[in-house]
Parts: sequence; C-alpha cells; structure tokens
Amino acid sequence: MPIIIDLDVQLARKKMGVNELALAIGITPANVSVLKNGRAKAVRFTTLDAICRVLECQPGDILRWEPEG
Repeated sequence: MPIIIDLDVQLARKKMGVNELALAIGITPANVSVLKNGRAKAVRFTTLDAICRVLECQPGDILRWEPEG
C-alpha cells in the first residue's frame, strides 16, 4: 500500500513506547501496534487527533503517501 505510517518515528522522537501511547490515547497496545506496523486498514479521525495531541505533531508527520513501484 502506498500509504506509509511513520508512527514509530514520532514515538522515538518523544521517547515513548507503544504501551504509553496506548494508555494516553485510550486504545489497546495491540491496536497501536497494528497502526505502527502499517497493517491498519483505517484510522478514525478521533484516534488520529489523540495521537497528534499526545505526540505534539501533525497528521502529515505520521501519514505519508508514496507511489507504488
């Protein structure tokens, strides 16, 4: 899929782990891992808002598009 998720980069920037982020945004660590590893099929805007609020970043810092091939 040409949508790349850079959640791991933002977590490293804030020195935060998956469990800590999950607790802060109110979803399970398993769901954060699915998102972080690029296996998510969708992201709720409320979840994206919470992630950006906690990590103090913009949606474009987490999601980017790259053409296939």
